[in-house]
Amino acid sequence: MTNGDDPETEALLRRAGSGDDTARQDLLERHRNRLRQMISVRLDPRIAARLDPSDVVQETLAEASRRLDDFLAERPLPFFPWLRRLAGDRLVEAYRAHVVARKRAVDREIPLGQVFADASTACLAHRLVDAGGSPSALVRREEQIRLLCEVLSQLTENDREVLVMRYLEHLRFGEIAAVLGITENAVKVRHFRAVERLRASMARLGSGEHSQ
Repeated sequence: MTNGDDPETEALLRRAGSGDDTARQDLLERHRNRLRQMISVRLDPRIAARLDPSDVVQETLAEASRRLDDFLAERPLPFFPWLRRLAGDRLVEAYRAHVVARKRAVDREIPLGQVFADASTACLAHRLVDAGGSPSALVRREEQIRLLCEVLSQLTENDREVLVMRYLEHLRFGEIAAVLGITENAVKVRHFRAVERLRASMARLGSGEHSQ
């Protein structure tokens, strides 16, 4: 059995595995808001007007309900990373239907991080930069965001994904490890490396090196 669930989720999983229907419903509802946050972060702007995150959440939870017995029997991942995977599959399907199909692209496997890299990178840059009130602060903020987007795009996909999952999806390090299939220590190393690169870039911004 895969560990990594918080105590309340673990208790609900045990009750659900014993046939408690109320626990099954509580288990799904408990993670609704986190799931919606993940979907909102990952939803491609080109299809956001046609696809409500709440609809994707509902479809994901319905699928999770249908597959919950299989999950409880094997516990391949902590519960939320499992839900996140189901949601990611639905987002990739939506991307195929609304974006790839329009381009008449050849059907192929599309990694979630690759599909939504641009949207999540821009969102992450906005989240990492403090908002300012004065016009000069707003101008500086936009410049910081521009530089951060550039730096984030230069990170490896895995390093960037760690930041997105940590600061936009608010996943714990153990959950990120489960999603990526690596150790928690490896996640912390990637997180440290990515944060240090961002800090160095912000230091360059402050010194004016970016404009030279």
